[in-house]
Amino acid sequence: MADDELEAIRRQRMAELQAKHGEPGNDQQGQQEAKQREAEMRNTILAQVLDQSARARLSNLALVKPEKAKAVENYLIQMARFGQLGGKISESGLIEILEKVSQQTEKKTTVKFNRRKVMDSDDEDDD
Repeated sequence: MADDELEAIRRQRMAELQAKHGEPGNDQQGQQEAKQREAEMRNTILAQVLDQSARARLSNLALVKPEKAKAVENYLIQMARFGQLGGKISESGLIEILEKVSQQTEKKTTVKFNRRKVMDSDDEDDD
């Protein structure tokens, strides 16, 4: 009987540990659910902050340049959380925000020429 009791205690303890730390299969599912909740939260905040035409423009931008659209979304969500937005942003307001983000993330390219120095000397004259 002691072995049966010991085995029951082990099973109970394993169940507690798995519930506490999560099984590997459940962890992946939990991550997907967390990502889905985050996406829903982002969409609800953007729906509250942007009007219909601005949302359409932002979704079009997300198709072409997903990185820039994500940056604008993050900027808008941050402004909404800190209460810096007075009301819904129109399409023209979104265009201004896009210009600000573009200026901040603009990459400046420079071209530098390194010319070869030829071992030319004026001292040596060939006939």
